[in-house]
Amino acid sequence: MTETTDAVRAALDPDRRAAFERRVDREAESLRNDVAAGAFDAPDFAVGLELEGYVVDADGRLAAAPESLFEIDGCSRELGVHNAEMHTAPDVVSDAGLRRQYDELRGIYDDVQRHLGESDRRFVLDAMWTVPPESGTRQYLSAGTETDGIFLADNMRPVPRYVALDQKIRAANGGRTELGLPGYDDARSMLVESLATSMQPHLQLPDPTDIPRYLNVATRTMGPILSLTANSPFLPADIYDDEPLSGVDEVFAQTPHELRIPIFERSVDDGTNKCRVPRDAASIGELIDRIAEDPTLVAPPDLGGDSNEAGDGDETRDDSGGKGDPGSERYPAFGAKRGTYWRWVRPVFGGEIPRGADGGPIPGASEESVRIEYRPLPTQPTLRDTVGVQALVAGVLRGVDVADHPLATLSWEDARASFYAAVDDGPDADVRWVTQDGEQTGETEAIYDDLFGLARRGLDALGVGADATEWALGPIEARRDAAHTSPSAWKRARVREAVDDGASLPAAISEMQGEYVERVAGGAPFAQW
Repeated sequence: MTETTDAVRAALDPDRRAAFERRVDREAESLRNDVAAGAFDAPDFAVGLELEGYVVDADGRLAAAPESLFEIDGCSRELGVHNAEMHTAPDVVSDAGLRRQYDELRGIYDDVQRHLGESDRRFVLDAMWTVPPESGTRQYLSAGTETDGIFLADNMRPVPRYVALDQKIRAANGGRTELGLPGYDDARSMLVESLATSMQPHLQLPDPTDIPRYLNVATRTMGPILSLTANSPFLPADIYDDEPLSGVDEVFAQTPHELRIPIFERSVDDGTNKCRVPRDAASIGELIDRIAEDPTLVAPPDLGGDSNEAGDGDETRDDSGGKGDPGSERYPAFGAKRGTYWRWVRPVFGGEIPRGADGGPIPGASEESVRIEYRPLPTQPTLRDTVGVQALVAGVLRGVDVADHPLATLSWEDARASFYAAVDDGPDADVRWVTQDGEQTGETEAIYDDLFGLARRGLDALGVGADATEWALGPIEARRDAAHTSPSAWKRARVREAVDDGASLPAAISEMQGEYVERVAGGAPFAQW
């Protein structure tokens, strides 16, 4: 591992980091000028998607993904050896575009499952693994060795950038990361973040100067949308091995519906609270400045260009500028810096030319564009659910704009509180909203009425027909009348039933997870469970 540790030392070198920061500043200035000159204007709105999951063996236990899996086009490595990400190419928003997103995702998913099936493994669409490997969760996530003063986690992919980030974060926390979760107080490595997986819809905007307005609105939508999509209410079952049956109620009371959020925020915390809800922004220049000025954790280890100041290429996950989340090749250092700008919604500069209505690239379009990455959402149970949430996000963000809806007048403090309320309580959360007439409300049905009404308005403005809109949004809106509004609520109910019948909490979680995996494999949208 000498090559890896040498690269990690380079990434942590103060002089190298200072040189990297100088290049970030130069690229940020160039980026501001290019945006002002129209270089990042795009011909139309477009959508793309990143979708993470994990691998299990024939017994449903967590398992490593074979390296050969990542030879499949559209499938990328992630932080843990058990993780993988599927990602679609961007499409202009249209009937054909939304359906093509689904068809491409389905094709990648089928290829992944076929490949894993050759070794009696499968890929699970879930927001947190709960059936641990044979070694047990704590041992699996903490196993590692010290090499020349650098900790190498056994089950983290040995990518220098991962290892360097882990080293920096561990050093800032005295070698342990405070989690403060029932049954899991702290962790040895940021590998604990690989417990959780997510989906990230992307929405490209034609005019970059509109990005701040859309991002500010996106912050106001996070609470209501997360309340419908929460999917990680339990840690791995063996974390609760010592939990007495009498303590189950306390575990339920103290554990949020969406554990992924606190796990991610705490596992990457270096003391600067980098992972958080972003403050409102007034201009695209302000957003560029925020990224450039955000604390630098490490210099990218794969550097090139004059004075070794360029950014790294693609060996990072979605949180760090991964292959499934391409940035502009003209601004590699800035792109690498943006990779650790861990905000729950954030801008991305550059990418691919979207496919037009006919499936081919748009003539004359540039790879330079700006899009919103919407990051607060957990992985959903099925592909139909996933594309439905993608359409909901795109439709609502566009709908607020075309309807001149006053949602942005909701205070940032109320928007943030709504988001964390949804983290804690899922569909039972006390979320806040502003109606079309400017009145603030916390009435759930009224909020969902407005949310889906805006989504339809936005998709219509984007040129999506009624049939395609209902095909996309139907499975998500149906959650309102389903037995359980969110996947997290279904999981909690199943576990509660088993505990009430006398099962231990670990046994109840394992039983629930087995049923979840089989239902996922069946492919029926969650609302039909």
